[in-house]
Amino acid sequence: MRIFVKQTGALLIVCAALLTTGPVFAQAPALDTLSLRGAETLLLQKNRELQAARRAVDGAAADVITAGARPNPSLSISSTNISRHMGSGTLLNKPIDTVIGISQLFERGNKAELRTETARGIEGAVQKDRDDIERTLRLALHGAYYDLAQAQEKVRMTAENAALFQKSIDALNIRLKAGDVAAVDVSRMNVDALRAQNDARAARGDLEKAQVALAYLIGAEKDAARIAVTDPLPQPDGMPPRADDAALQAAIDARPDVQAARARLAAAGKARELARSLRTRDITAGVQYERFPTNDPRGSVGFSVSVPLFLRYQYDGEIRRADSDALAAEDAVERVSALARTELRKAAADLAASGERVRRSNEVLLGAAQKAAQGAEFAYTRGAIGVMDVLDARRQLSATRLEALAVHTDYAKALSAWNAAMGTSPQVATPAVAPTAASSSAAASTSAAASSPAAPATSPPAGGRVAQ
Repeated sequence: MRIFVKQTGALLIVCAALLTTGPVFAQAPALDTLSLRGAETLLLQKNRELQAARRAVDGAAADVITAGARPNPSLSISSTNISRHMGSGTLLNKPIDTVIGISQLFERGNKAELRTETARGIEGAVQKDRDDIERTLRLALHGAYYDLAQAQEKVRMTAENAALFQKSIDALNIRLKAGDVAAVDVSRMNVDALRAQNDARAARGDLEKAQVALAYLIGAEKDAARIAVTDPLPQPDGMPPRADDAALQAAIDARPDVQAARARLAAAGKARELARSLRTRDITAGVQYERFPTNDPRGSVGFSVSVPLFLRYQYDGEIRRADSDALAAEDAVERVSALARTELRKAAADLAASGERVRRSNEVLLGAAQKAAQGAEFAYTRGAIGVMDVLDARRQLSATRLEALAVHTDYAKALSAWNAAMGTSPQVATPAVAPTAASSSAAASTSAAASSPAAPATSPPAGGRVAQ
């Protein structure tokens, strides 16, 4: 029986330990396959700016406790008439005048309640500041995430371009030995191959910088080199989002920075009332016991009341400062609201423009550049054009692909900025998407380009439909 009880108790202890330490065993998002939602989870857990904002909220909550505290009473003890010639006898019988008193300040004018309400208003503003910091950090996180996605895709594209240029050089060297091409054509191809290698190295440098930027936001600086993102860049889906004046005003009213400004305005109003209440005189009351054996061995009891006399100063400075702070808080509400409206308008314009650029890139530019490159490769294999024309077509195609990637990244950032400005949850692109027309044509031309004098393979930037 004792063994059973001990085993049961040990099992209960282990279960309790597992329950209390359960979150410790929760698996953190993997950095080498980091999704956008996983990055947001790490942001909320490890971001230093967000942690500092939480500490500020704790400090504001402590200020509320301080503001609501009532004054403590004061105890005083004083003894006089002490000398060497006090005669014989016990200490209680010596002619020492001893006074013991207790005094208490009684606040009037509702000062304690006004202090508490002011502190609570500031606490609410600090909480909204934390929410706004989280909003802006999410926006920064999305930008860093999409920058890393762009850098990864750019590394892949430039590495592929450099490899295919090398294949072209190998093919041209074989043709050079056979006398089919001139040596100057091989030299020109070598120049472009070296440029492609430089582009690939620069892309790797951009990748490292993007990893460092994202790592700081999620508190993973030591493992920055391991970070690899998996979510594709979002694609425009339908018409760009629009909001009428009522929806814009509702979004402005719901923004944490606007709410923080309004909370500070309410706190400034209470602080103004508190400053004016300083002209209401507080009362200090006290009681005391005095014992002087030579007069009355039993001692005597007395009381005192004191009030301030506003003869020279009546808190005009505090009242004027509180009025100024209240007016400044009103100005801050108007300023923050105007900035929010401007941010919304700008985000809407950026989103519409970037969405149109992405659609034009997908539907026109990539296909046109691909067709031009294919035509140049075909004409070169038939001897209709020279190698310089082929290289020009390849440069144009490579520049178009990189431009399309940058346009996709700009759209992803614009979408995140719009969501942040509207105070809505960001839309995360889904990995499984149907290929666009441009990507289908690019994929079909890859195998044909590899068999020619190494035209770089073309494919549009990774992208996905926006999850609605």
